[in-house]
Amino acid sequence: MAKSLSSLLLKGISGLPAARSCRIGSGSFYHYGMKYSTSVPNDPDTHDDFKPANKAVSSGISLKDVVEQDVKENPVMIYMKGVPDFPQCGFSSLAVKVLKHYNIPLSARNILENPELKDAVKAYSMWPTFPQIFIKGEFIGGSDIILNMHKTGELKETLKDVASNQEKSE
Repeated sequence: MAKSLSSLLLKGISGLPAARSCRIGSGSFYHYGMKYSTSVPNDPDTHDDFKPANKAVSSGISLKDVVEQDVKENPVMIYMKGVPDFPQCGFSSLAVKVLKHYNIPLSARNILENPELKDAVKAYSMWPTFPQIFIKGEFIGGSDIILNMHKTGELKETLKDVASNQEKSE
């Protein structure tokens, strides 16, 4: 009796329009009948430490400058979905696996945390997709290009002095 009642209840809930679709509204969306917010309410009781902040904007540095500095200062820089220890897309995961194979220092930024950063990286490289990999200040491409370079041996040659510079600094 309880099993049939619960299945009837689940069938009733799944028949609701919000349960089958995702409706997007201004700053919020509904999924399986639950409302999720993508914005932080302007709550006077919320302490400033807990409000989201864009450190680049608050420091007066443009995102273009942040990207230029990242690419210039890091021998291998990857702009990806997620972080190297927890990639959030298959292409980013593939790129990280290939690069980690060479045991080199890898710097990364999660483009999912900041849509403006994502746009700044696209404008800087003039490339529309992610991940985006820069080696020694030069835009290389995405996971497909890195994988192809790995297969042909070109990536090993490109990263040779990055690995040797790491050994010297240790």
